[in-house]
Amino acid sequence: MSTQQDREACQQVVDKVFQVLIDGSKQGYIGENISQLAHSLQAAAQAQEAHADSETVLAALLHDIGQFATGAEHKQMLCDAETLANPDGSSEAGKSGQKLSVGVSGHERIGAEYLRRLGFSEKIASLVEAHVAVKRYLTGKDSKYYDGLSNASKLSLKYQGGPFNQQQIEEFEKDPLYELKIKVRRWDDNAKIVGWDVPGLEAYRPMAIDHLVEQRQRTTTAS
Repeated sequence: MSTQQDREACQQVVDKVFQVLIDGSKQGYIGENISQLAHSLQAAAQAQEAHADSETVLAALLHDIGQFATGAEHKQMLCDAETLANPDGSSEAGKSGQKLSVGVSGHERIGAEYLRRLGFSEKIASLVEAHVAVKRYLTGKDSKYYDGLSNASKLSLKYQGGPFNQQQIEEFEKDPLYELKIKVRRWDDNAKIVGWDVPGLEAYRPMAIDHLVEQRQRTTTAS
């Protein structure tokens, strides 16, 4: 396949991924007053402001792609509407009987595998796959971190296995990428600001295409 054909194929992949983000944003961002797309763009903008490399910026942009690149077989994490308002049980949960989703179960693994299949790097996939584990790590490491989570994030934590214990914390800290994974999580946590004007999705198209082209070239060279 020629370089031009490679680039055209990668453009098609980026079209697909970006459309998933756009379509997913129509669902809103669980428990927040901004769209899922705005959340993703704010996370990516923070990565750029921190002068992160392109793979890390793309991971920040795509960290929640697994919420939307899913089929009907993937389970939603459902809770009572009143529980979402009071995740720590400070009022009678489930009074209204209305069920709301706080996300797709295992969306971090779904997203990582989706990106791997499309040709994104293992680094990007690993950063995407880790953002729930980092939440578990940080809540186990620092109780104040839990207090700062949104209600939806507190509730989803219960479905995600809860805070890490000490052994899990120590194991996580052996990961050579663990500090970078924490940065991506921090950008995720802070990407919930109403009215923040950040670069749009198209600003990341050249970066995403260049990344995929580079990955294809590496694969071709290795084989």
